[in-house]
Amino acid sequence: MNLSLTVLEIVAPVFILAATGFGWIKFGFEYRIQFVTRLAMTLAVPCLIFTALMKTDLDKSTLSTFLMASIAGYGVIAVVALGLVRFAGLNQRTYLAPLIFGNTGNLGLPLSLFAFGEAGLGYGVVVLAVTSILSFTFGIYLVAGKGAGSKVLKEPIVWATLLGALFLWQDWQTPRFLTNALDLIGQMAIPMMLITLGVAVARLTPGKISWAIGVSLAKLLVCIAVGWGIGLLFALDHVAFGVLVLQLSTPVAVTAYLLAEKFEADSEAVAGMVMVSTLMSVVSLPLLLAVLL
Repeated sequence: MNLSLTVLEIVAPVFILAATGFGWIKFGFEYRIQFVTRLAMTLAVPCLIFTALMKTDLDKSTLSTFLMASIAGYGVIAVVALGLVRFAGLNQRTYLAPLIFGNTGNLGLPLSLFAFGEAGLGYGVVVLAVTSILSFTFGIYLVAGKGAGSKVLKEPIVWATLLGALFLWQDWQTPRFLTNALDLIGQMAIPMMLITLGVAVARLTPGKISWAIGVSLAKLLVCIAVGWGIGLLFALDHVAFGVLVLQLSTPVAVTAYLLAEKFEADSEAVAGMVMVSTLMSVVSLPLLLAVLL
């Protein structure tokens, strides 16, 4: 009973905020998702990442090991996903990127914080940073068939990660007044991302549900297995292990749908994957947390 209550306390705030965004749209209220997303990704999330890295008490060598584990995890998932796509005869431009990348920002970051505390947040932002860099380079290449190396240099999340890593490495700290201001801005990120997730899901039109169910289930099982295996291989501690498995197992991100729409892949199929995998996560993530805690 205590474990069930603990898991409920962790996941309830996440899904309540997402449900708030979902209900906001269903009640017909205005929500300018482009503005809120830009505010979050340009200002709030970079501040959250920078301050989390700068203030973390985690050992530098431990974070370096976790970074390598995260990159290795995505590498293995990409290889397995490519094999699944080719075996099933699916369109690579449509299905491969959603199979690889999960919602490590809107969903994974708050869960990492609520489940594992500040240490979990520190590890969580590392996975988010890796996901963001790979999504804006390799991910765009998979969907568009062309590189986007220059685009990644324009992303504030990338620079916040590099700057935060530099401050961590050098043991630097910003002045207290600036740290407090950055903290305050960063605190906007998690509620904004969760409400926006609910808004985005509410506006999606699901398509090709039967394929979406099968592919989403395959993604979940592959990502859990890979995260678990990589965590054991790198001998991660309990918190790092839990965050890695949790982050890699998050559902398809809404950004996958936006990329498919922008680069004329099958956006309807990706929308179906976003909705189905997100609904699956309502059950799968609490069960996963029950095992990881």
